Amino acid sequence: MQQKSRALLNLQIPFPAPTLMGHASNQASHAPVAERPRGTIFLPGPAPPAWRRLPHRYAPAQGRPPAEEMRVLVRCCCRHLPVGGGAGQRPNPRWRALARLSASPGWEDGQGARVREKPPWRVLFFGNDQFARETLRALHAARENKEEELIEKLEVVTVPSPSPKGLPVKQYAVQSQLPVYEWPDVGSGEYDVGVVASFGRLLSEAFILKFPYGILNVHPSCLPRWRGPAPIIHTILHGDTIAGVTIMQIKPRRFDVGPILKQETVPVPPKSTSKELEAVLSRLGANMLISVLKNLPESLNNGRQQPAEGVTHAPKISAATSCIKWEEQTSEQIFRLYRAVGNIIPLQTLWMDNTIKLLDLVEVDNSILSDSKLTGQAVIPGSVIYHKQSQILLVCCKDDWIGVRSVMLKKTLTATDFYNGYLHPWYQKNSQAQPSQCRFQTLRLPPKKKQKKKIVAMQ
Repeated sequence: MQQKSRALLNLQIPFPAPTLMGHASNQASHAPVAERPRGTIFLPGPAPPAWRRLPHRYAPAQGRPPAEEMRVLVRCCCRHLPVGGGAGQRPNPRWRALARLSASPGWEDGQGARVREKPPWRVLFFGNDQFARETLRALHAARENKEEELIEKLEVVTVPSPSPKGLPVKQYAVQSQLPVYEWPDVGSGEYDVGVVASFGRLLSEAFILKFPYGILNVHPSCLPRWRGPAPIIHTILHGDTIAGVTIMQIKPRRFDVGPILKQETVPVPPKSTSKELEAVLSRLGANMLISVLKNLPESLNNGRQQPAEGVTHAPKISAATSCIKWEEQTSEQIFRLYRAVGNIIPLQTLWMDNTIKLLDLVEVDNSILSDSKLTGQAVIPGSVIYHKQSQILLVCCKDDWIGVRSVMLKKTLTATDFYNGYLHPWYQKNSQAQPSQCRFQTLRLPPKKKQKKKIVAMQ
């Protein structure tokens, strides 16, 4: 350790901006400011006055060996700087040297608390939904596995829910007798690393720095594709054939931009729904996280920056997302929309100035499409025809037809119920009208007024 300290004493390291100018045996540190190399940091030498420029909490403890003082200073100065290089760049060996120094046995976090260099870890978990629940389940199983000793302490943070039972993560935490806090309460314990999965809050830099190993995020996409809160939905919505999970390190102020520690891909099964894909990715992500935690320091050291190319965003879905645009969307696009959001928000359209929800969509068989009712007359997008033999509603879209087995108009109705209650009477009263007049129309929801919300956390 002493050899490392001596070797680093005279290192001149490029810094993003002029920063701490400590003492060194090098005379340049005592030179006038104008003569010092711009943007250069000098690591401290034996003379004590350099510590006076550090925050009080980084001052050396009474009787602390010089080697430990060196580790604290290195961590203070270099904790924000990536060890790995950026995309297409080789890692800087000088930062790797500093990282090894700060991670040496017995290094401290600058507040006098000894930081672990290997498992078992103390983990604070952040999550809400079913995807996050699977990650929490894997962490809890690792904590219960006394032979492996990967997790020593596990506590949970989730957001408040109107339901008395809470969200899936809270339900699991309570059942497993894990300490659980409701955001913004995060407890007051000491932790080695944080883990986030589908949390949806922006974490501040000051909060992230409380964790010696930072905070990891289990994100269900192949970053940088589908950054944002709804990656699985957009994977299905856009017809992606490949999905995946990324374990990344969280950075403040922006979603899903941190270094990638581990990434794996899986094929998207044909015609799978977002719920089905979520189940696959949640299990994959949980296993990947455990793998990273087993070699956490090494995983962090080998992290790579996200590429600048291929960035796409996955914004939250809204009620407007579920409105079908009959004139604009093809049958394939409508089925993708149904598989992506149908289990969350039923697809919506307009029927005689009333909102109607389409609950059960099916593909239309070729034998039905050859029916004379469909081929023998002109129809326009949105036109609705009841097919008695198959007992489904046939709705015309931009390029083809889709089938609907049930709808909700005041109450749930089968296709036959809808025909008997609405279509047949309409034809009786309007016997001279063209079938094209009996149709669904695109529902245009008024845009919601934007509300100013203070961003306090990030996934």
